[in-house]
Amino acid sequence: MTEAKMAEDTREAEPVVHEGVHNYSSEDEWVKPEDPLLLERLEWFKDQKLGLMMHWGPYSQLGVVESWALSDGDADWARDCIDWGVEGEELKREYFDLNKTFNPIRFQPELWADLAAEGGFKYLTFTTKHHDGFCMWDTHTTDYRITGPDTPFHRHKYADICRNLFDAFRSRGLAISAYFSKADWHTPDYWAPGMERGEKMWRGPSYDPAAYPWLWEKFVKFTHEQITELMTRYGRIDMLWLDAGWVNERSGQDIRLGELVDKIRREHQPWLLSADRTVGGAYENLITPEQTLPERPLNVPWESCITMGTSFSFNYEDRYKSVRELVHLLVEIVAKGGNLALNVGPQPDGRLPAAAIQGMKGLGAWLRIHGEAIYGTRICEPYASADQKIQFTRKGDTVYAIRLYAEGEAVGAELELPVSGEFRGAALLGTEGELALRRTESGLSVTLPDSIRAGETPIALAVRLN
Repeated sequence: MTEAKMAEDTREAEPVVHEGVHNYSSEDEWVKPEDPLLLERLEWFKDQKLGLMMHWGPYSQLGVVESWALSDGDADWARDCIDWGVEGEELKREYFDLNKTFNPIRFQPELWADLAAEGGFKYLTFTTKHHDGFCMWDTHTTDYRITGPDTPFHRHKYADICRNLFDAFRSRGLAISAYFSKADWHTPDYWAPGMERGEKMWRGPSYDPAAYPWLWEKFVKFTHEQITELMTRYGRIDMLWLDAGWVNERSGQDIRLGELVDKIRREHQPWLLSADRTVGGAYENLITPEQTLPERPLNVPWESCITMGTSFSFNYEDRYKSVRELVHLLVEIVAKGGNLALNVGPQPDGRLPAAAIQGMKGLGAWLRIHGEAIYGTRICEPYASADQKIQFTRKGDTVYAIRLYAEGEAVGAELELPVSGEFRGAALLGTEGELALRRTESGLSVTLPDSIRAGETPIALAVRLN
């Protein structure tokens, strides 16, 4: 690969990821599927609203960002957390050897599934493999896996982590989304030694696929075999969630994804949704903003993957969002027509952080009362009030107005709702009876019960308008 070609490829990749955070495709790049079953499944997806995302692997032992420190091309930001005096090849050796000490013997998949169900989550997106190439399932393609002979956890009864997690979550009625990185920095078919790039690696392959088509074909077959394992040996998979958006046909890294997804749908899982994120086109069935959400509603299927703390992977000093922050985040995303994929990074010992458990339970407690205004809803004009304190959703002719309250904010006797249209009545979710309702110049005003105003400031209140 020439220096000019490397620079060109780097420019191609830069818009996809900035400091580990992916951008997201525009509505214009979304392609509506023709298959009626896929259209039905996208409507199902839009009903779910809340998914649990998990980044977990040997890197969790260090409490550093997952995978990215391996890339010399991303060292300016990804190695800020590497503070023990290693760099370059020594760092890569230490990182790739983390499988030899990864032994999460306190892992309890049934407990995780119970917590997810209690928290109101409807699906799991789990990292089967991140860019570092470590496989969290019992793959036959490489020994660099959770069940590999060098990984002490391979003797554990839950050693095949993906199988045990997927089975546990399905048993609670949650759907399964398999995260899979299209890049693999461990296999010599992608980061091949002795190539023009030398030891200075980046997020792409160490060689030009056009100059080494036989080597690239080995990587394509390797990738196809891994995904096929997940899609044929691990039960029903509702979505294939594909990361590493720089691996695409435009950048010269064509893994023939369409060929593979079409085959899986034809022969194994006809309902499978595909999230080939940041690539656009027929295999990006939903758009995936990361650590952000759109400024306005989107009229295509989408989900924001956002961390409960500040990091996707476990971080020893992480700060977690409060239950109030989580609820407000979810409400705003749902009002804009999307889902929230809320990420929790499990600890290296196999437990979920206490702060994450607290957040999941708090979110579930609010949803048990107000979930009617969240699950199965669609975009409703005017989306939100001018000050963003009221967000709107709808189901058919029923409109929900959700008032978000800041910590310590006083609850007024009346709630002003900037809505048009004729409504026969109003009710506050979680309470009995109808609310007094009157028409105003700006919309409607409802009278709130005295009991709501007397206690602590609510996180958010939802009014049903019929």
